[in-house]
Amino acid sequence: MPTMVDCENKTDEELVKLTLENADWYSCLMQRYEDKLGRYIYRISGSGKEDIEDLLQEIFLATYRNLNDFDNRLKFSSWIYRIAHNFVISHHRKIQARPILIGGEGVEKYLAMIKDKNDVHALVNDKITGEVIGRLFQKIEVKYKEVLVLRYIEQKEYNEISDILKKPVGTIGTLLSRAKMQLREIIKREGIKL
Repeated sequence: MPTMVDCENKTDEELVKLTLENADWYSCLMQRYEDKLGRYIYRISGSGKEDIEDLLQEIFLATYRNLNDFDNRLKFSSWIYRIAHNFVISHHRKIQARPILIGGEGVEKYLAMIKDKNDVHALVNDKITGEVIGRLFQKIEVKYKEVLVLRYIEQKEYNEISDILKKPVGTIGTLLSRAKMQLREIIKREGIKL
């Protein structure tokens, strides 16, 4: 069984190769991505702890089963996020979109995320509470929520988001722009003064 030090000294791609030779190495990839994917799932779906754990288990099983199909020309992180994305969207469709509550660390990130040069900047200056941000964020379409989370919360580059969502890079930029526009429209419709 590999140690934590063994895991830390390897790239994702090296761990994939080692896992294909010896399944024990897969634990390194699971440890590396468990928290990241758990946060991603929560931010996209707002699922509870049990649902997140179930989704993670399904994602890790699917990833392991398909490890032979991993294209080493891509980043492993993009590939596993793509698998997670597919499971989250499928889960989302099954449960008909439960409400999302944003609290704790998420509030500040969501406030910063929607700031842009069109002066939604006032939003960041605590004029809207985390509770209101959570309510507003629930009203954004899933396709926009995905790109916002991947770009501003997960801090993925446009190319990696493109790989994860299987959309052209230009489309990612358009989706981000439309997401911000949709959020501004929701703010205006809610009558929130900035």
